[in-house]
Amino acid sequence: MSENKEPQVTNATKFVYDFTEGNKDLKDLLGGKGANLAEMTNLGLPVPPGFTITTEACKTYLDSGEEPAALRDEVSAHLDALEKKMGKKLGQADDPLLVSVRSGAKFSMPGMMDTVLNIGLSDKSVQGLAKQAGDDRFAWDSYRRLIQMFGKTVLGVDGDLFEEALEAAKAAKKVAVDTELEAADLKKLVTKFKKIVKTEAGRDFPQDPREQMDLAIKAVFDSWNGERAKLYRRQERIPHDLGTAVNVCSMVFGNLGPDSGTGVAFTRDPASGHQGVYGDYLQNAQGEDVVAGIRNTVALAELESIDKKSYDELMRIMETLENHYLDLCDIEFTIERGQLWMLQTRVGKRTAGAAFRIATQLVDQGLIDEAEALQRVNGAQLAQLMFPRFDEDAKVEKVGRGIAASPGAAVGKAVFDSYTAVKWSRSGEKVILVRRETNPDDLDGMIAAEGILTSRGGKTSHAAVVARGMGKTCVCGAEELEVDTKRRRMTVPGGHVVEEGDVISIDGSSGKVYLGEVPVVPSPVVEYFEGRMHAGAEDADELVEAVHRIMAFADRKRRLRVRANADNAEDALRARRFGAQGIGFCRP
Repeated sequence: MSENKEPQVTNATKFVYDFTEGNKDLKDLLGGKGANLAEMTNLGLPVPPGFTITTEACKTYLDSGEEPAALRDEVSAHLDALEKKMGKKLGQADDPLLVSVRSGAKFSMPGMMDTVLNIGLSDKSVQGLAKQAGDDRFAWDSYRRLIQMFGKTVLGVDGDLFEEALEAAKAAKKVAVDTELEAADLKKLVTKFKKIVKTEAGRDFPQDPREQMDLAIKAVFDSWNGERAKLYRRQERIPHDLGTAVNVCSMVFGNLGPDSGTGVAFTRDPASGHQGVYGDYLQNAQGEDVVAGIRNTVALAELESIDKKSYDELMRIMETLENHYLDLCDIEFTIERGQLWMLQTRVGKRTAGAAFRIATQLVDQGLIDEAEALQRVNGAQLAQLMFPRFDEDAKVEKVGRGIAASPGAAVGKAVFDSYTAVKWSRSGEKVILVRRETNPDDLDGMIAAEGILTSRGGKTSHAAVVARGMGKTCVCGAEELEVDTKRRRMTVPGGHVVEEGDVISIDGSSGKVYLGEVPVVPSPVVEYFEGRMHAGAEDADELVEAVHRIMAFADRKRRLRVRANADNAEDALRARRFGAQGIGFCRP
């Protein structure tokens, strides 16, 4: 088979597609991630080569408990083609090809299913990787990441055991972050991680690279029916029978030093809808580091001073993608020693306010028409915009400020784990979930809470992305707050301690954190519908202007009259102020 020809399959059902074979319209089959990787490949953007295993393969596996009979041979054919394209074999001892195995369902489910990076590393190939990269530290850092991810995701080892070993290694070295650990420290950590795997999983960490890949693929299939994935689908009303695709992608490395890194970018601000440069970047890091919020990132705009060439190329690609998808795009990228690589794009989750603003902006830019703008928003989002906001004139005690990740005004008792958030909310308590950073296991607590507050992470962290998707108030990266989850408390500047159960207030529109309960006032959107704020006024709120325009679009397109359900004069008057054309139902 020549390098330029795609693998040939003879079975009636094709289960594996090269990135060059798909497109963005095949989300049902290739999942969102696989379809969009194919689309970016077709656009000529710098995507690392790879292939996608279809959702049909996943559904067959979940229904029967076994992979389709033809899948292994198809994967082998595509892996062989990938190896020829890259000029190296998976896990090759002297110069290993490494791959990532990542989930990707039709609908975005951030962090709910599993990913394993650096597959192909072993006791032998780690030496070859170090030699080829000219960097022992990078190789051993990549190996410890693989064992940690593989152990937790594939073998079911408690992830806290790896984190505790990592924290102990940093404490022994007297350093604050993992990037300060040296090659010798990481080599010892690899030995420790392998012992944890042996003890907890009852087997050695697999040294055969193909076994690593096959087990990771099955783990991604299984993660479709993981508890956190099922909970997220119920919350977001995503069907349970779709299955997930699996993307096998050649690795590119952001942890090769200060000229490398990884980031997440948005073509517009997902919190407000404003145009500009939005996102997070982290030098000397792999992709999971950014969304996990373990190390605080820098604003994407700072990439211009760190690596202007990559920054300029990224800006061009972002413009290309937004004009191609005609919507806000959420992008993951890696820079490997000055070379920019695109790892993912998707139509990004946005807050309700951002949805209304972006819809009208795109109309003004001539990218979509009024009918399409109406499809970009919904009634639930409009209802979110009518929630009250904090009274700016109230006497408050501000104790911190983080990143305004998802707008809204949330008041509740501080709780420091998801179990307590769920338990207290079921008892009728309003709670704020406070964490150093959230992870997918916190989903049930995030759903139960009025809002989420973290001391780490940025606008693209797990907490921020999931909160925006749910319309939940969130403040991230409030570094001045010292969160101690074990002692169930938070220390604020000046030394005051917020114990579990103390009331706090968080403003997801400004990022401010307050002690006690801050009073609220009606939202400007309610003021608009009540007739107390006019969209055309000089001091009109820009969100009100966007809502006004969308409502005007709807009035021009609709064919039905809207009447209200009102039982008294006060309800009837309010309904008429809100635009009802009469009373359709009332009780005597």
